[in-house]
Amino acid sequence: MSSTFHGLQVAKRGMDAQQAALYTIGHNVSNANTPGYTRQRISLEMFPAYPAPGMNQTGTAGQIGMGVEASKVERIRDTFLDTQYRDETIKVGYWDARAGALEKMEEIMNEPTEDGLSAVFNQFFESIQDVASHPSEAGARSVMIERAEAVGDTFSYLSTSLKTVQGDLQNERDVAVTQVNSLLEQISNVNQQIQNVEPNGYLPNDLYDERDRLLDEISKFMPVSLEYTKSSGNASATSEGVVTVQLQTSQGPITLLDGKTHQVNAISLKTNQDSYVTEIHIGDEIRNPESFPQGKLKGLIEASGYIDNSGNKTGVYASMIDDLDEMAYEFVNWFNDKHQQGVTLDGDTGMSFFNEIFQKEGAATGIVITDKIRQNTNNIAAASSASSGDDGTGRKGDGQNAQLLSQFRQQVLINSGNQAVSLDGFYQSVIGQMSVDAQQANRLKSNSETLQGAVEQRRQSTSAVSLDEEMTNMIQFQHAYNASARMVTMIDEMLDKIVNGLGTGGR
Repeated sequence: MSSTFHGLQVAKRGMDAQQAALYTIGHNVSNANTPGYTRQRISLEMFPAYPAPGMNQTGTAGQIGMGVEASKVERIRDTFLDTQYRDETIKVGYWDARAGALEKMEEIMNEPTEDGLSAVFNQFFESIQDVASHPSEAGARSVMIERAEAVGDTFSYLSTSLKTVQGDLQNERDVAVTQVNSLLEQISNVNQQIQNVEPNGYLPNDLYDERDRLLDEISKFMPVSLEYTKSSGNASATSEGVVTVQLQTSQGPITLLDGKTHQVNAISLKTNQDSYVTEIHIGDEIRNPESFPQGKLKGLIEASGYIDNSGNKTGVYASMIDDLDEMAYEFVNWFNDKHQQGVTLDGDTGMSFFNEIFQKEGAATGIVITDKIRQNTNNIAAASSASSGDDGTGRKGDGQNAQLLSQFRQQVLINSGNQAVSLDGFYQSVIGQMSVDAQQANRLKSNSETLQGAVEQRRQSTSAVSLDEEMTNMIQFQHAYNASARMVTMIDEMLDKIVNGLGTGGR
């Protein structure tokens, strides 16, 4: 037969369980706006009934309920939604980095506007035509020199500005690597704390939340896969254990963090003298940047520039800088060649208009008018040597060579792919490709953000704290607590009757 005080213990257990539920609700409400927090729920289970089955069990009509107990506090979280969210976050990180880099490039190139390189070329072209029409006028020649200086200044400005932004992207790339390594260290530290708590039978839900938040952060930079290892000791069956983080590559996974040993394989970038990435080191593993998986880090590497498998410089900004150098190199060499074939007003030939450029690299910042042209406009070779005449003076300013120079945009040929195109065609293809790439990056960024937002909304509907729901639960558990307390009062009255009322008959 059960004890007289059996009811007190049952009511006490009820009060303890409802109190634990109320405390859990308070914790949820307090963290309703905490980033990464997952709402928690108390798991209530019936306490083992009395008596327990056995050979010498107490004889009763049947087992008597012993009340309720709060067995555990668990998180309400869907790991499938976490995986979906991180998959979309990888895409968002990559396309966001790429779209941001291309947006800055579009601002620098500033096409099509009156201040872009194309407009400056048009003005230079018009000034050459003016010289061709009025070859002896000093004013037209001075304007041509000024327009030529504007072309050189614009090339230099564009190249310098692109290199400045490229340097910023390289710094951002290096900071991203530091962030990744820092996140891995933080995850390792949380792993160790979890490993210290779980063997005691507890569920460190707040530590789980912190680890999941860090895993969400690292998924922006690169795709990772997770493997969980259960803790030893008296760990709960629902405990998550420590996590091993692996980088997914086309050559197979690479361990970034070993959950069992807590070893972190830090990521480092090997670069050349121009800060282009040549190799990516992950612990003892080496990967070529071209084969590195998609994510924000890959987006920054592609934007700032890297060395591909063929040993060539490539990347968003590297390609645009090289294209400008290619244009500047071909333009200066062609223009000088044609200008040297002409005749100046003083009857000289072989006069270079620009200082000679010997290599393509850096050519965009090296367009400088020669001192002879700058100091004396007569040295502009506007006339054709074939039409200079026998007198040596009368027809030196006929403007035929200037007319030829005015057609340079159609005559300068630059190799683009498998064919040679004009200077105009080459520049249009470069700007067109930039616009297409920017449009694609913005579109895919928007699509990825939409999908990420949809997954996040579903995840929040499962894991986020609803204040209305918590208030409803609070009233429910409050009433249950009050009822258990009322049971204690009722049993107290019963015991009072037993203690003070029995055995007083005949007094």
